[in-house]
Amino acid sequence: MNKSSFMEIHSNETPDAQGKSEEIKILGELESQAEESPIDQDNSSDETEDIVPLNLEIEAREQVFTKALAGLDSKEIVKKLKEILESKSVEQLRDEVDLMKIAFYKRHKSEIEASKKLFVESGGIIEDFQVQESTEEQELKLLIKKYKEQKHEHTQKLEAIKLQNLKEKTAILEEIKELPSKEGLITDIHKRFKALVDKWKTIGTVPQANVSDLYENYHHNVDKFYDFLKLNKELRDLDLKKNLQLKTELCLAAEKQIMESSVVKSFKTLQDLHVQWREIGTVPNENRVEIWDRFKAATAKINKAHQEYFENLKESQKKNLDLKTNICDKIEEVLQQEISTVKEWDEKTAGIVELQELWKTIGFAPRKQNTEVYQRFHNLCDDFFNRKRDFYSKIKDDQNANLQLKLDICFQAEALKESTEWKKTSDELIQLQKRWKDIGPVPKKHSDSIWKRFRLACDSFFNAKNAHFASVDNEYENNLKLKEALLIEIENFQLGGDADANFNSVKEFQQRWSEIGFVPIAKKEDIQKKYRKLVDQLFDQLKMDDGKKNLLKFKNKVDSMGTSIKGDNRLKQEREKYIHRVKKLESDILLWENNIGFFAKSKNAEAMINEVQKRIEEAKAEMKSLEEKISMIEKSKIE
Repeated sequence: MNKSSFMEIHSNETPDAQGKSEEIKILGELESQAEESPIDQDNSSDETEDIVPLNLEIEAREQVFTKALAGLDSKEIVKKLKEILESKSVEQLRDEVDLMKIAFYKRHKSEIEASKKLFVESGGIIEDFQVQESTEEQELKLLIKKYKEQKHEHTQKLEAIKLQNLKEKTAILEEIKELPSKEGLITDIHKRFKALVDKWKTIGTVPQANVSDLYENYHHNVDKFYDFLKLNKELRDLDLKKNLQLKTELCLAAEKQIMESSVVKSFKTLQDLHVQWREIGTVPNENRVEIWDRFKAATAKINKAHQEYFENLKESQKKNLDLKTNICDKIEEVLQQEISTVKEWDEKTAGIVELQELWKTIGFAPRKQNTEVYQRFHNLCDDFFNRKRDFYSKIKDDQNANLQLKLDICFQAEALKESTEWKKTSDELIQLQKRWKDIGPVPKKHSDSIWKRFRLACDSFFNAKNAHFASVDNEYENNLKLKEALLIEIENFQLGGDADANFNSVKEFQQRWSEIGFVPIAKKEDIQKKYRKLVDQLFDQLKMDDGKKNLLKFKNKVDSMGTSIKGDNRLKQEREKYIHRVKKLESDILLWENNIGFFAKSKNAEAMINEVQKRIEEAKAEMKSLEEKISMIEKSKIE
């Protein structure tokens, strides 16, 4: 409430008492008492000074609106500004347009910095970087221009309305001023006066420059009207009592606001009540102090609650600043760590998201630090997720490389899947499987398909192999039965009188045994021993050259060794031994043949030559036998 205006409401309530009737003198005395009462000055000061400025309330409202803009980019802010300009009146916008403009240019500046960073990282020179006015900025300027035009138009309308209000109130003052000169019943004139006063109250504000003079003239003319009316004390008291009733109702309304849960709402309502109080006239002198003290007491309580609310809000905001600073410190600790695996990134990301959710539950920090701490939090989160994006970008490159490696393995496996070289291909596929395991993951969308492709190739081969060896096992069982039958036949065979026939029979047994093929490995060694024992017994019974008999026995030995577990190695060792022995014999024969030439010149040459010649013949015979054995071994390996 304007302090000077409030004083004028009371100080102008005293008419001049000279030349009045006794009734008017009494009224004059009452008016004089009211003028002399110190309550007028108290009312004028208390009604004004007990109203707390709304700076803290405006600050809270701005913070709420700023928080609503925090998650929007520049394009979304422009869209939001357009929506509120279309949906709200100019008087509803208050500071929202300025806040949105500030928020836009903060985002816009951040986006320009990001573009500049990308330009430099792409190889550009920072001096060459140019900022072009964006479509959003152009639209923002047009919207702000539109808002300013609307605001200017609205202000002009308000000023026009205030000027019209001034014109209407001035007209009312002129009519009140003319009332004393009108003829008619005093009661009718008084009714017209009350109607004019009521109309005065319904008219809105006037230009600020005219407020003081207008109210001064208003109260002056009202007082002069009361003088003119020469109302008796009862009529005057009736007005004063009516005013007392109205102010009592205002006290009740103010006291009700003490119980209001929203201190901001109660404070706004109190302002309206003070405006109404100012419009109501004086009350009986004996009630002035009491009624004002009552209204002032309610005002003081509401003001105190309002002040305590914002003091607590400030304390709470300080605590919020500490909590938000602590969150920023924790994110910085994470950024200082070396994160090198997907699992670690997932764990750290969950922690950052949890801190972000915690941030949302914390209220505003003090206005001066709120933007600063939010910017720090926003930058730290951006830094974390940019590093995460870079990590996954590298992971993606590695996975694509792994995909190419696994595709190559698929090609190799598919090339082998129809092979019938069971042992060799099995080893190769096993090696491919080991390589597959050593290669890292591939992009998730290809993971299942590439694995199924590789597995299908492997399964195709191993299923064919299993089917093959299942049939081989059946064949081996049949071979076992054939060889067991042949053993019985050999065991029951009786040698005849014809040595050649006996020899051919034994060779036939060997031939038939070799042609039967493999038996199950568990039975292989046992049945081979029985066969060798029986054949050796037949050889021992044969009447033939020992050399020939030994060769046949050796063939039986070779056949037996070829079917044993380490047969290949043993045959190889035997072959190497015989080759070495052949070379030794060749060297000895060459030496002996050379020596014969020397013996011819010595005594007893013939005897010595015959001895050496005998050695040479024996060596050649041994060489022939060894070569036949070597041939048998090599032939056995080929077969």
